[in-house]
Amino acid sequence: MNHVLRGLAANPALPAEMVDWLITTADEDIAAALAEREDLTHAQAAALASRIEQSVARLVERGLLPADDVDPAAQPLAALALLAVGAGRPAWARLLAADPIVEHREELAACPGLPPEARESLAADTDIRVVAELALWTTPDMAARLAEHPHAEVRCAVASNKATPPTVLAALITGERLPPALRCLVCDREETPFTHDPQCLRLDCDLPPDASCGGSHESTVHRTHVNALWNPATPTAAVVGFADHPSMLLRWPLAVRTDLPSATYERLAGSPEPGVRAALAANPAIDDNLIRVLAADPGHDVQRGLALNPHVPLEVLTHLADTTKIGSTLLPRIAAASGAEVEELAVSPNPAVRMLLAERRDLPSGIRDALATDPDAKVLKSIAPHPGLSEAQLRAMVNRHGVRVIAQVAKNPDASPALLEDLTRHRPPAKKAFREIAGHRNVTAPALLACLSDGKARPIAAGHPGLPPEVIVELLTDDDWQVVEAAAANPSLPPEVMSKLVP
Repeated sequence: MNHVLRGLAANPALPAEMVDWLITTADEDIAAALAEREDLTHAQAAALASRIEQSVARLVERGLLPADDVDPAAQPLAALALLAVGAGRPAWARLLAADPIVEHREELAACPGLPPEARESLAADTDIRVVAELALWTTPDMAARLAEHPHAEVRCAVASNKATPPTVLAALITGERLPPALRCLVCDREETPFTHDPQCLRLDCDLPPDASCGGSHESTVHRTHVNALWNPATPTAAVVGFADHPSMLLRWPLAVRTDLPSATYERLAGSPEPGVRAALAANPAIDDNLIRVLAADPGHDVQRGLALNPHVPLEVLTHLADTTKIGSTLLPRIAAASGAEVEELAVSPNPAVRMLLAERRDLPSGIRDALATDPDAKVLKSIAPHPGLSEAQLRAMVNRHGVRVIAQVAKNPDASPALLEDLTRHRPPAKKAFREIAGHRNVTAPALLACLSDGKARPIAAGHPGLPPEVIVELLTDDDWQVVEAAAANPSLPPEVMSKLVP
């Protein structure tokens, strides 16, 4: 890959004639960068699509490639990209439904609004992958029909389709009113009974590790049930019976559903796997009694899941603050706290609670300023990026706690140029701060030069237009390809240098 040319392709200051030259010589990587240009004209987009068809999807997403520019026979990927966003023509779908390339028909099957003839053709496709893809995205009436398909893989896909009628989803779970499936991917390829060896060494084998079929397509039926349980359209009555199922994969989707009876959630709380209980803990539909039970659960991530629950009572959350690694995250319950609750949290004797509150960016100025003088470093780390803090307040934090808070101070959108320069000179240095400083809107050239000394901040600084032009030119030969691309994409790269880089 030519990293200089790829960077140039993304450079917003690149003259139009150089963009034209890159289009005529682009490979897939350069084309991907060109497809993102804000100044790409309609003519340039059409030229790029005709040269590198892999760039079409992005051009279509950006509205730069209309249907009039596409020949579906010569540019099937372009036609498919337009059909995928509902901007193609019905005749294209009918044409592509007979495309000899399976992957094209499979991609077509996922497109919305297909004409009936195309849907019928795909539903009768000889490749089961195409039919399964159609089943995953098709209309309710076609999904209901495909639920009776003789191949279990198609039924498995129908179970994931959110447009599938609820009664059909229930039938896929119970098997009632559906003819038995005759085939699955396992018995298509292997003599039954067959259980796939999880350590299978066959290079040509793509069966899942748990694949099995003894004549009733067990592993595919299991996946069908899993898909139906994750599908929010599946009726509650059809899923509650799985709360005690031995398979964790069947209990996990129940733990996140918000339409189950309280008794079902209580049964799920007895699941032996912490992952299921953690998912349940984050579920906003569980009641206060179950919340308090889960608050005492020592399982991995259970208490963290509870902390993320938007309906967790504040008194429970404040207790969890000491025992749970929450990190620098604005919790939903904290974000929704009332004015009175905010005032109460701000004066909590527990610094972990004050830290959680400090993650809010809409605090009243009085509370924000009080937290900015907090004696605990973790509270200051949370409040430091808050807009509205003065330079004096930010410098006071650095003076009190040094490297522990510098990176967060550097995140503050109001940090002054002088402060950012001083932060780069702090001893000992705060490595994480350089990345924040290099991308800051107020960063100066001296601060950017200092950021070049840090490996992770170097690519960010190399792309900043405030970097001196002569330094940008030097970085074009850097050992780090990310730095090279960033420098080549820097709009402050001198035009005469650009012209030398593009023959």
